[in-house]
Amino acid sequence: MFGVILAGGAGSRLWPLSRELCPKQLLNINARESLLQSTFIGLSNFIPAKNIISVTNIKHLSNVKMQLLQVYEIPTILSEPISKNTAPAIALCAKYLIENYSGDEIMLVFPSDLMMEYSQNLFDVINEAQKYAEEGKIVTFGIKPTYPEVSYGYIKAEDRVVKSFTEKPDSQTASEYIKDSNYYWNSGIFMFKVSTIIEEFEKYCPEISQCMKTIKCSGITVPLKEFEKMPNISIDYAVMEKSQNLVMLELNTKWKDLGSWKSIYEVSPKDSNNNVFAGKVLDKGSKNSLVCSTSKLVATIGLEDTVIVETEDAILACKKDRTQEVKQIYETLKKQHDETQKVHKTVYRPWGFYTVIAEGQGFQTKLIHVNPGQKLSLQSHEYRSEHWVVLSGNAKVILEGKEHILSPGHSIDIAVKAIHSLQNPYETPIEIIEVQKGDILSEDDIIRYEDIYGRV
Repeated sequence: MFGVILAGGAGSRLWPLSRELCPKQLLNINARESLLQSTFIGLSNFIPAKNIISVTNIKHLSNVKMQLLQVYEIPTILSEPISKNTAPAIALCAKYLIENYSGDEIMLVFPSDLMMEYSQNLFDVINEAQKYAEEGKIVTFGIKPTYPEVSYGYIKAEDRVVKSFTEKPDSQTASEYIKDSNYYWNSGIFMFKVSTIIEEFEKYCPEISQCMKTIKCSGITVPLKEFEKMPNISIDYAVMEKSQNLVMLELNTKWKDLGSWKSIYEVSPKDSNNNVFAGKVLDKGSKNSLVCSTSKLVATIGLEDTVIVETEDAILACKKDRTQEVKQIYETLKKQHDETQKVHKTVYRPWGFYTVIAEGQGFQTKLIHVNPGQKLSLQSHEYRSEHWVVLSGNAKVILEGKEHILSPGHSIDIAVKAIHSLQNPYETPIEIIEVQKGDILSEDDIIRYEDIYGRV
């Protein structure tokens, strides 16, 4: 059996904490590990870690690799050149198994944004599911619904035979579903043999089957020319709603799809007034609300059933029962090319963090903080030059093979395409001001040559 972790989602409903370049699966939510790390650790309880494949988008590859290296020394990661939803991601993993193994392994597919208990019950259900998968069935896993959630898919099953598969019904339909004992929430977890899912693609989504014939999975990243022909479609729409080959097993373990701020509220510890407060919050008389502060003091008075999320550059305020609509804000910002949809002002890296403190046409200024004993990758930039000024600590700079030690007040220029690295071999943090100049100022403009965090 191989585990497949789908780690390419955008997490748009958790904006402004989740951003395009820092989606929810990379965030720590009520845990020491990120959702991605938690999923990997959970799966490795009953699948060898070497048999777990994580599939993500190329723009998240470095961070996904960095996080998985913290929990396993040789993670297997596949990256898509562009996002094409869950069906192409699963097809990509199936093709990888065909090219690198016997080609008819069992795939256990997990989303990376679940909060769940990896219990003995889950282990037992997966063992039972494996028998069905070996017989050529697609196994789905259902959760008994407790309220009419409209952001989940629903499965209707009688004696484990799936009768229908509905993706995200309206509120009236969802209310009808929970009155019927044959309806379950779709957990987003599936199991099948490689040959089974390939047959289903051929029947119900031949565009994917055609693309699979030309795609090569010899490296980590699939070539854009081959992958861009894939349709943008979820596994639910591509196969599950059409297949006649489904069985469903019920999961009796703790499970929560962390797809909205309302779901975050539901799984979080609450005070005596059923409030969830995180960060610097001063409240008077609020009830049943979630308030999250990441940088500033947030003072609230008399809120009820409200969500407020503060970050350095954006604030979300909405009624708790309308948090599904946050995705519309995210999509509007994306159409407007607003950076608050894409990236945070403060971005954490394995070596420390940086904060964007000023930006304009052709320039960007950052405060860079490097922790003791850490160093940035040996890198170059195609489109920008940089000017560094040391504010505190002593910085070791490697520039075109030469070493420079800079104390506070000293500076250095990094020309376009110059190979360089900023390092801190000392016992105190260093902070520098970095001024970037160029027509393109993007985190994608980094060519890495050496990196102690495995991002090359």
